[in-house]
Amino acid sequence: MQFHRILLKLSGESLMGTQRYGIDEHRLAEYADQIKEIHDLGVQIGIVIGGGNIFRGLTGAGKGFDRVKGDQMGMCATVINSLALSSALGAVGVRSRVLTAIRMEPIGEFYSKWKAIEALEKGEVVIMSGGTGNPYFTTDTGSSLRGIEIEADVMLKGTRVDGVYTADPEKDPSATKFSEITFDEIYNRGLKVMDLTATTMCKENNLPIYVFNMDVLGNLRKVIDGEPIGTLVHR
Repeated sequence: MQFHRILLKLSGESLMGTQRYGIDEHRLAEYADQIKEIHDLGVQIGIVIGGGNIFRGLTGAGKGFDRVKGDQMGMCATVINSLALSSALGAVGVRSRVLTAIRMEPIGEFYSKWKAIEALEKGEVVIMSGGTGNPYFTTDTGSSLRGIEIEADVMLKGTRVDGVYTADPEKDPSATKFSEITFDEIYNRGLKVMDLTATTMCKENNLPIYVFNMDVLGNLRKVIDGEPIGTLVHR
């Protein structure tokens, strides 16, 4: 086993599955099965999930929403997704705990680093919702912050793409994939892996990122087993 404690960053958009909005129950169940598979190996798992399948603050701001209120709506969307994932994990027999960056008991417990680590060490999957609790920060930055706080070995960024490419592979068929790349190279090439704040935090705190396609069943286990299916971003 390659990693002892991970921060898994999941895309809200991926939860839509084949739908145009909301949560695809089939995709949710697949995610729960994949998480259970590595949980059963003894991996300690912290999770941050986006909210773009329900509401994205930046998009809302472009449509006339107040940016702060829009971001707060986006934070609430991540809580909805976190509760859905927690429920799906419970259905496959995995204990989980939802922590929120904004107080909203009894929906979830208020986040603290020590509460999260204590739950991880008890074998619970910890789902950290609400971003950083502040507007103007993305869930990418939230996942970087939480990964650093819980002292994760790596951030596993599960997306629809199987790694980091020279260009967007969905738009440019000639784009080639990196097996590994440095944070500086990502910056110099202007590649969109995560937003700049999130990438800088990972670089400065030496938290490597592994980008892979979470939507292919079994891929999460392959990453834990050390199979080179994605891209490693490091210092």
